[in-house]
Amino acid sequence: MRLRNVKGKEEIINNSKYIILNPKEYIGKWNKLFNNNNPIYIEIGMGKGKFIKDNALKYPNINFIGIEKFDSVITRAIQKIEDYDIPNLKLIRIDALELDKIFRNEISRIYLNFSDPWPKSRHAKRRLTSDIFLKVYDNIFKDRMEIHLKTDNKKLFAYSIESLSNYGYVISNVTLDLKNEKIDNITTEYEEKFMEEGQLINRLEAHKN
Repeated sequence: MRLRNVKGKEEIINNSKYIILNPKEYIGKWNKLFNNNNPIYIEIGMGKGKFIKDNALKYPNINFIGIEKFDSVITRAIQKIEDYDIPNLKLIRIDALELDKIFRNEISRIYLNFSDPWPKSRHAKRRLTSDIFLKVYDNIFKDRMEIHLKTDNKKLFAYSIESLSNYGYVISNVTLDLKNEKIDNITTEYEEKFMEEGQLINRLEAHKN
């Protein structure tokens, strides 16, 4: 997800109480930053931040970290949450391939919501469920590996099921029409837009012990 350039984004990012500007300094000690030993869940590609914010507000006994690599996008997220007081929420501006440089066996769950499908076959390795990224995730999970994925892209969904399964993950709670499932579902901005347009949302959970 990319946005047009946001005026004053550097100042907004540098002065936000939610942004961790030096995340590599906290590798292996994120619990000290949060000042607790609660589970840490991350969302890779958090967009404008609705999903991660709403989760952090609803589940105060879980620590949430939103990951985004684009300055303009993370700036929009900051603008949406800055007026809240959410001690269990932090944001990091980094590429997902570098996650194992800032976390070491500390993450309990990864959320992948409406990730870029990279539809061309030659770009398959850029998908967040390709084995390149799954190998990175191996190093950041605390113990049990758990990934929750939502997408409107059927090809990405099928690819992810195959990729995760081949990598040893067990797939569960699969749905091809999330809107009509009676489950606790916190939505993203994209998700609400897609549902209004009548698009079906695919969802799965994957775990690996």
